[in-house]
Amino acid sequence: MAVFAAVAIPVIIGLVGLGIDSARLYQAHSRLQSATDAAALAGSLQLPYDPDLTKGLVRAAVEDYLTRNMPEAEVTGVTSGTEVRSVRVSARVRVKVLLLGVVGASDKVLTASAAAGFNNLEVVFVIDNSGSMKGSPINETNQAAIDLVELMMPVGARATVKAAVVPFRGKVRLADGVDDLPAGCRNADGSWNWDLHEEYYKSQYRYPKGSSLRVGSGTCSSIPETQPLTDDRDTIIAAINAQDALGTASGTVISEGIKWARHVLTPEPPFTQASNRDDMRKIMILLTDGDTEDGKCGGGYAVTYTPNEYWTNAYYGMLDMDSHCENGGALNNAMLEEAQKAKDAGIEIFSIRFGSSDSADVALMKAVASSKAGTDDHYFDAPSSYDIGDMFKLIGRQLGWRLLD
Repeated sequence: MAVFAAVAIPVIIGLVGLGIDSARLYQAHSRLQSATDAAALAGSLQLPYDPDLTKGLVRAAVEDYLTRNMPEAEVTGVTSGTEVRSVRVSARVRVKVLLLGVVGASDKVLTASAAAGFNNLEVVFVIDNSGSMKGSPINETNQAAIDLVELMMPVGARATVKAAVVPFRGKVRLADGVDDLPAGCRNADGSWNWDLHEEYYKSQYRYPKGSSLRVGSGTCSSIPETQPLTDDRDTIIAAINAQDALGTASGTVISEGIKWARHVLTPEPPFTQASNRDDMRKIMILLTDGDTEDGKCGGGYAVTYTPNEYWTNAYYGMLDMDSHCENGGALNNAMLEEAQKAKDAGIEIFSIRFGSSDSADVALMKAVASSKAGTDDHYFDAPSSYDIGDMFKLIGRQLGWRLLD
């Protein structure tokens, strides 16, 4: 029995140790891979400022994130990835064996690698240009969008990234040649809405009855034109800077912004600049500070008369008397329907709600977003204009989360 025990005990210890230490090694490797992924992302965010990795910014970010997530691991390599605008990170960690050490096994060195970057992206900024956005809100939004463009599209490098801008109010404005209609704004049914039609002056269309209908001109020309997808950095930045939220056009018909952004991101007409590649990630970033509504909905911008500009927007310009702003109304339903069409087309939606909002509006913006089940990871809240930049940075981190090989 003594001889049997002397032989059997090391075998039993070895088998038990194999199970326990194997589980520990598996867990350690999973932690190392996750930490390396995070480090690669952190490094990729510094590529615009350290494109050839000579300034040490990329490596410093990589080492910082690896230390935060797994202090016992070490970086073994930080190199440029095989694609433009990417970085490859390798790391290792030494794991002490427990019971296997009894039978002479040595500590194990585990390794992991990851590459991250901003390639294979088509991004459309869908920006509320209504009057309440003028001043600091639109200025902060423009700068945040430009910062993200500069991150995705650095000077001197041609990555597989395109960007577009869809400014919206009660309607969107298109340049000449996009479809078969002249340049100008489009109604919800796709028809031409350049400006005021004489029909809108008739008293029979006043709503509510007896209100003072005040109609002005220029309700299309003050909306910036939609900029299709382009990989030209200067072109997209100029389109972003054209947004000032000034002029007589008004309304916040969010569904129109979402609809035309979907057209921009899909390769079928009226826009054809989008890619049909399966590996292209298509992103819509929607920012608004208002309900999807007309000016009779209350709040700080409410008016007692029938608002002039709202009679020439994409819905009310078509003499639609029913599509007003009550929660659950036609405009809210249209917004949700257009968001679903975009998602069905493979488009990922990030939504940013700027300013104060009631629970119904927050719920709508959360419903529009492409958040993972049980999360709000694609919805962002910016209480003040100075929070907008931080929200765009958080979105930028998610756009960079692309592991490349």
